[in-house]
Amino acid sequence: MKRVLIVAFVLLNTCYLFSKGIKSPTDYVNTLMGTLSDKYLSNGNLYPAIGLPWGMNYWTPQTGKMGDGWGYTYISNKIRDFKQTHQPSPWINDYGQFSLMPITGKVVFDQNQRASWFSHKTETAKPYYYKVYLADYDITTEIAPTNRTAIFRFTFPKADHSYVVVDAMDNGSYVKIIPDENEIIGYSTKNSGGVPDNFKDYFIIKFDKPFTYYAAVNDEKIKEGNTESKCNHAGGIIGFSTHKGEQINARVSSSFISLKQAEQNLKELGDDDLDQVAMKGKKAWNSVLGRIEIKDDNIDHLRTFYSCLYRCCLFPNGIYEVDSLRNLIHYSPFNGTIQKGYMFTNTGFWDTFRALLPLLNLVYPSISKMIQAGLVNDYEESGFLPEWASPGHRKCMIGNNSASVVADAYLSGLRGYDIQALWKAVVHDANSVDKDVTSTGRLGYKYYNKLGYIPYDVGIHENAARTLEYAFDDWSIYQLGKALNKPKKEIKIYARHAMNYRNLFDAGHKLMRGKNKDGTFESPFNPFKWGDAFTEGNSWHYTWSVFHDPQGLIDLMGGKDVFNQMMDSIFVLPPVFDDSYYGKVIHEIREMQIAGMGQYAHGNQPIQHMLYLYDYSGEPWKGQYWIRETMDKLYCAAPDGYCGDEDTGQTSAWYVFSALGFYPVCPGSNQYVIGTPYFNEVKLHLENGNTVTIKARNNNKMNRYIWNMTINGKPYSKNYLTHQMLNDGIEINYDMSSQPNKERGVNADDFPYSFSNELKHDLKLYHYAVK
Repeated sequence: MKRVLIVAFVLLNTCYLFSKGIKSPTDYVNTLMGTLSDKYLSNGNLYPAIGLPWGMNYWTPQTGKMGDGWGYTYISNKIRDFKQTHQPSPWINDYGQFSLMPITGKVVFDQNQRASWFSHKTETAKPYYYKVYLADYDITTEIAPTNRTAIFRFTFPKADHSYVVVDAMDNGSYVKIIPDENEIIGYSTKNSGGVPDNFKDYFIIKFDKPFTYYAAVNDEKIKEGNTESKCNHAGGIIGFSTHKGEQINARVSSSFISLKQAEQNLKELGDDDLDQVAMKGKKAWNSVLGRIEIKDDNIDHLRTFYSCLYRCCLFPNGIYEVDSLRNLIHYSPFNGTIQKGYMFTNTGFWDTFRALLPLLNLVYPSISKMIQAGLVNDYEESGFLPEWASPGHRKCMIGNNSASVVADAYLSGLRGYDIQALWKAVVHDANSVDKDVTSTGRLGYKYYNKLGYIPYDVGIHENAARTLEYAFDDWSIYQLGKALNKPKKEIKIYARHAMNYRNLFDAGHKLMRGKNKDGTFESPFNPFKWGDAFTEGNSWHYTWSVFHDPQGLIDLMGGKDVFNQMMDSIFVLPPVFDDSYYGKVIHEIREMQIAGMGQYAHGNQPIQHMLYLYDYSGEPWKGQYWIRETMDKLYCAAPDGYCGDEDTGQTSAWYVFSALGFYPVCPGSNQYVIGTPYFNEVKLHLENGNTVTIKARNNNKMNRYIWNMTINGKPYSKNYLTHQMLNDGIEINYDMSSQPNKERGVNADDFPYSFSNELKHDLKLYHYAVK
């Protein structure tokens, strides 16, 4: 009851803050940010997701061909249909998809023939509402969603022949038209992997006008008068005569469980019309986005911030449903059965462990608790925690970063789920690999456990990157084990393995380098070579992936001066590259090349935390400079607003945290490393009712450096904040300057957490871990 009252207080407070003519957060959101992308250059690789925060289904206009991961691109000039989607990334592609498209005149089904010209000038794209004019048909289409449903409103011209085309997609689908009930039902099985054999996305579409025409579509052959089609590519077309300006509504629902459950889900709409659904959606989004209240005169920065925060609240999708008895149930994407409880999916932990999930832990902990409860179900239903799920395990990326996700949530104070089951899961996954999806668990774990690294010459690609990430994952397991009071003899091996990053450090180059099974380094070595020993990056990018022990990395390099010089070099070096591993210039390389920041590749995740490492080495002002450069140059609320793949909220979360003025370099450490505040004033309204107030005097484009800092009125020199400080509610005041203060944050006591420093308090464990 207490939590309910607190959440209600925050919601009411948010509604008050954005009332009386003051713009609400959703007014700043541009859902088209990041949509000007293609396979060769990503400015986000996004589509306008129309839905509710962490919803089960999203909707999007589809400009690309059916099955193309680039379903909506800003440069396109035709819309083929309006698609239900669950796509987290164009590279992962989609599942659970079907579409609607209104047309007039000739009956057509083919996606090219039914496509209509449109203009962004007649397009309204909000998180909770979408509207566009289809010029070829003189039809306006509007969409407003709930978690599992949507309502469409089609405004038709005067026409004897107006239609709505329903496309259940190829790869096995079913459609049935029920004229007596003004209804179409069916299912789609189209997917891109990660589903059991019995996977179906069931749908129901209810219209508010009787049909005067209907036809089933069997593998694109239109069969007038037929009501049913079950084939590779099924569809249905219904029609009626319309007068000018006539509005016809379609109430749409879907379920991964059954048609009966889809009918149950349809009750989310109640008796609301589209305008009421849209208004409720707007309130839901304002409640979520309003947790972070900003006062600033720079409207461009406000637009970018809230557009990024919107992206942070889309994934992972909650694909659980609610049955007639109000029980939470879900279709298991792992074993194809119907199970109880939460289920979240469509996220890659290789990306999101870094900032997105820590952001949810801090700002939206109730959602994080649900995600953790869902992870328990993932493990119990599949035998592994997911690393990249969409909806089941997908063979994508590297690492065992579910360990970090589990540890950070618990160490951040989240409770109310089966942490003992998750402890069992992280230990299991650290010592096994899924035989079918080798990116799940730990590929190469036997080498890693025996040698302390994965060798370069044993046929396991991206071996150095895996080693570095496994070391951080082992640190996460060790910290979680301590918090759970696990026996020291059981967990000390993870403390030792957390230091395995040391095995790949090449003192000659002062960089991380692949190592052969016999202990020799890979040769020849090109630190500008992308891929090979690393993942979507080179040695200059991955050397800094020692999140849990920057001090240990500083020591290996020979001290703070050398460490800082090596980081400085990233921005001095030209953006040269070796793409021989890929045989072509992958888009991540191109995005680094054109960014104008040397070897700094912010468009991909491995190096995004590096700017904050100056806080560990006595020169925090350099981080402040480069953080502002990155925010100013590489983000904007425009179709080309990102500098690479947005990746289900991670690149957005970097911006959100950085705008607040701090960042979780090491999830699980309960510390946020201080950067530079971006706004004049921010209020972070926490779920527990406390408020974090951040004020920055004299803050502008030139004044990017922190001259002084106080917390609750007292001087503060440390380069980090703790989770507990924020959770308790504090007031942070900055005095900003155009010149760096080179005397603030320069002492060892001011530096953030490093595991080496922790280990030195237990010399026996230290010698065990580093020998």
